[in-house]
Amino acid sequence: MHDPLPATGRQFEISSGTASAVITEFGAALRAFTVDGVPHTETFDADRIPPSAAGGVLVPWPNRVADGRWALDGEPQQLALTEPDRSNAIHGLLRHEPWAIVEHTDSAVVLQATISPRPGWPVPLLTSIGYALDGDGLTVTHTVENLGGRAVPFGIGVHPYPRAGNVETDECTLRLAASTVLPVDADRLLPARPPRALQGDEVDFRTGRRLAGVWLDTAFGGAAPAPDDPAGLVRHSLTGPDGHGVQLWADPVFKWVQVYTAEDFPERGRAIAIEPMTCPPDALNSGTDLITLQPGEAWTAHWGLKRL
Repeated sequence: MHDPLPATGRQFEISSGTASAVITEFGAALRAFTVDGVPHTETFDADRIPPSAAGGVLVPWPNRVADGRWALDGEPQQLALTEPDRSNAIHGLLRHEPWAIVEHTDSAVVLQATISPRPGWPVPLLTSIGYALDGDGLTVTHTVENLGGRAVPFGIGVHPYPRAGNVETDECTLRLAASTVLPVDADRLLPARPPRALQGDEVDFRTGRRLAGVWLDTAFGGAAPAPDDPAGLVRHSLTGPDGHGVQLWADPVFKWVQVYTAEDFPERGRAIAIEPMTCPPDALNSGTDLITLQPGEAWTAHWGLKRL
C-alpha cells in the first residue's frame, strides 16, 4: 500500500545558497519561495487545493474564455465551464493535473505534461516548466510544443502571489511596468471595451502605489521593459516601507499582467497575485497577442522572482 499523497501530490524541494523553493507534482505550482528563511511568495499547506489558484501554471490559455466557447479554423469548440458561476472557462487545462518529473537536482526541477485532445481543445500539446535557483533568485522556464498535425493558437500565464517578506500587504507598494488597463464587465470580468491608457488614472501603478484600500481583479496591458533596462525585461515589484521586497521579471512576450487582491488567503488574509500573461482575458476569441504554433514547432519563454 502506498503512503497517502497530499492534495498537491509529491513536493519537489530545491535550494541554492540561502534560497529555497517547493514545487508541487499536481499543477506544477510554486508552493513556496524563501530567501534567508524569509517568504517571498505566499504559501499554503501541501494537503489542500491551492487557494485562489496560488502558484498555478495557466496553459494553454490564461484567465477567462467567455462561455468556454471559441473557434479553431472556423470549427466551434466548447471547453468545460470551470468558473460556472460566471459561465467561463478559466486558467487553462493543467492546474490540477499531475506533471511528470523530468529532472531534479539540488537547485532545479523540470516537470512536463501533455495536453491531450479533448472537447474544446482538439490539438495535443507538450508543455514543460523548469524552476531553477541561483544567487540571483528563481528563474522559471516554460516550453510548449505542438504535437498535432495542425496549427493552434495558445497563451500562457502563471499565478504567483509575491510577498515582501513579513510585511502586511496593505503596507506594501505595488509597481507595474504596464501602460494600459483592460475594462471588463462587473459580473463576468470579461473584456467590455478596448484597453485604455493609464494616464492620470486611479489604477496607474507605474510609479508605485500603496495597497491599503486597493482591490483589484484587473488586466493591465502594454507591459514592456524600461527603455534603459540592460536585460530588456519587464519588471514588476512589491516592496515594503523600507524599499525591500520582491521583483517579478519576465520576457517581453509577457505583455499583460493580471493583478488580483485576495481577501481570505490562508493565515494572511490580504494577499496579492501578480500574474504575467502572454495575452489578455478571452484572447481565444479576440485573438489579441495569441501565439500560434505550427505542427512540430516549439516555443520557450522565461520569468522569475528576485529579492530586492
